Amino acid sequence: METVNKIRVLVAKPGLDGHDKGAKIVALALRDAGMEVIYSGLHQTLDQIMSTAVQESVDVIGLSIMSGAHLPICEKLTAMIKEQGLDNVHLVVGGVIPNQDVQVLRKMGVAAVFPGGTSFDTIVSGINGLFQ
Repeated sequence: METVNKIRVLVAKPGLDGHDKGAKIVALALRDAGMEVIYSGLHQTLDQIMSTAVQESVDVIGLSIMSGAHLPICEKLTAMIKEQGLDNVHLVVGGVIPNQDVQVLRKMGVAAVFPGGTSFDTIVSGINGLFQ
């Protein structure tokens, strides 16, 4: 599935999580769908992620989290996005996300949640859907 608009996505790996194979594969799938993708690399602080998002004028911050720290990371990052006045930037998260945490993430302001095993088509259409 190809993206409708040129959506700029930052794919980021926050904290000490050293597993980046999935993030790199998703980044390639998003690029192949026509999105502009910036991959931040491993071990990014939330300040670094925000700085890159601002510098690159991204539309989406996509976090790949395998460490189980998705709730505190997303809570802090959603607050930082609001503090910076980046209401037009959508936060999405993927990785090891238990089903019971999906609604919690959505309530805190995460635009979309893509647990492990989500198809590339679903991720692409989910991100495209944020702009329709």
